[in-house]
Amino acid sequence: MKKIFFVALAIFSLQFISCKKENTIIANDIEGLLKVQEISNDTNTLEIYTKSGKFIVGHNEVFMRVKSIASGAFATDVTADWMPMMHMMMHSHSCPKTAITKVAGKTALYKGDIFFQMAGNTSEKWTLKLNYQTGGLPFVVEDTIDVPNSTRKTIAVVTGSDSKKYVLALMSPENPIIGINDIKVGLFKMESMTSFPSVANYTIEIDPRMPSMGNHGSPNNVNLTYSPTDSLYHGKLSMSMTGYWKINMILKNEAAEELKGEAVTVDNESSTLFFEIEF
Repeated sequence: MKKIFFVALAIFSLQFISCKKENTIIANDIEGLLKVQEISNDTNTLEIYTKSGKFIVGHNEVFMRVKSIASGAFATDVTADWMPMMHMMMHSHSCPKTAITKVAGKTALYKGDIFFQMAGNTSEKWTLKLNYQTGGLPFVVEDTIDVPNSTRKTIAVVTGSDSKKYVLALMSPENPIIGINDIKVGLFKMESMTSFPSVANYTIEIDPRMPSMGNHGSPNNVNLTYSPTDSLYHGKLSMSMTGYWKINMILKNEAAEELKGEAVTVDNESSTLFFEIEF
């Protein structure tokens, strides 16, 4: 009888330790992230996280977990796609976004990028809809989300000289430094109200300036070129001091034709295509 008791106790202890370990791993999934909100249906709760705990106009790196309402367990087999929609007074439209993928090294954490090109207000709202599968079953969650304006311009919606509409979004540097920064930009073309595919093999020329300091520039900048690895544009951004910088840009297509933006000259202090950085 004693032997049976000790065997049962050992099994219970192993299960407890295993469960505790799993819960610790799941908790570590969201280390360094802050919850934005939860969206639920009858079966699951979708937990949404970002590094700041909010959405902004511009680039958003969005993390999420799917939790069973019945068991409290987090799904580890999720496949999903999403559709952010801005519901305006006269029409609705979406925005650029990337696919949702599982975060490497995490147990139940998934991520993707959303590029909100405008803020919501009291009468015009963003919603986020997620179609997903877990356990071989399909589910849907959808709710209103809050997207306030950003303090600086980090996204630009422009019509090029080719009459096509483009969206450019600054993705990095997230924490600029004095010196040479890696700069990363997403470039998308609006094909319809819900389709914003990435654009390949263009060039984004940059000319950073400090308007409050005589509009001086900086040396050793490298224009952004397309990388097929992540479908984004990469370059080098030089900033010689802290303060407010305007990153003037010229967008060129594969044939090096200028689609949007102008060179900074004595008579022209700013391009019509630019981002803002202050640090």
